[in-house]
Amino acid sequence: MKRQKTRKLLITLSFFLFPITLFYFSPYLIIQGGAAGIISGSFLTFASLFLFSLFFGRAFCGWVCPAAGLQESLFPAVDKPVKGNIINRIKYFIWVPWLLGIIAAFYTAGGIHSVDFFYMTEHGISASSLPGIITYFGIVFLITILALLIGKRGMCHSICWMAPFMILGNKLRNALHIPGLRLQPEPSSCINCKQCNKKCPMSLDVNNMVTAGDMRNSECILCGECADICPKSAINLSFHNTKTPTSTEKIE
Repeated sequence: MKRQKTRKLLITLSFFLFPITLFYFSPYLIIQGGAAGIISGSFLTFASLFLFSLFFGRAFCGWVCPAAGLQESLFPAVDKPVKGNIINRIKYFIWVPWLLGIIAAFYTAGGIHSVDFFYMTEHGISASSLPGIITYFGIVFLITILALLIGKRGMCHSICWMAPFMILGNKLRNALHIPGLRLQPEPSSCINCKQCNKKCPMSLDVNNMVTAGDMRNSECILCGECADICPKSAINLSFHNTKTPTSTEKIE
């Protein structure tokens, strides 16, 4: 499918640019900058991801994230699905203390003093020095190990510090019924072939979501793989308002 070729090209290019963009996704530099009263590039990136998710959900994870390019390139070697909700909850045990650390850092600095998007980068490039290069390869190694140990997109499920921002934004847009990019099911067209389950890079039970008539799931990255593989077009990826589920439908 042309859409999937475009998506995979984008995440591959994003991964190749990761040595440049690494620090703009850094959880550590937010705290380090905060301790000096500086809003860093990573702070602005995460704030932008939250706003982005109000209209596009977790599409960043499926279409732009540099870690996605690396993880999906490992699919030929790592094809096991991730199982269990416990793994999905690990990131919150990391995220909450980290968020409190950011607040504490700015508090000790006496508030915000300046904004520096290129904080701790040389000419805007992250891995431009030995510490930056070591950090880059360390992150690449960590992402690879998590995929090998946990399964497909293991980092996304377990330790991703960016995902909670988008998950919260996604839940907010559903609560406010904000029109945006969503998966829309057509249960009557589904033939239960379960090809969508096999193709989902996030190991979701897409078939069950389709038959339930509700595609909302916190771990869905709106990559469109399920929509493109479905032989009966029972799933559609497009911009629309949220569908209100019936009382018997479960929202994860």
